[in-house]
Amino acid sequence: MSKLKHRLLAESDGALNAITLGELADQGVEVFCWCNRCSHNAVLPTARLLLEMGPAMAVPEVGAGLRCSGCGSKDVATRPAWPSLGQVTRHG
Repeated sequence: MSKLKHRLLAESDGALNAITLGELADQGVEVFCWCNRCSHNAVLPTARLLLEMGPAMAVPEVGAGLRCSGCGSKDVATRPAWPSLGQVTRHG
């Protein structure tokens, strides 16, 4: 692979870094958690997770340290709990 292609790939990978707990806290956004086994979901306060995992923890990796309170599974996915735009209606 050419040096140019290596450099371009490295730059594009750097642009795709996941948001961290510290960045979410700065924006006042919480963490949405979803159990992939039972579909139980919850929103956790970012401040609590910051104390346990630190500000550099990437949000998608937070789920690896959680356990579902519904079924006990450790198969939990996490993402930012971005503010909702409200209910979306169907337009015919």
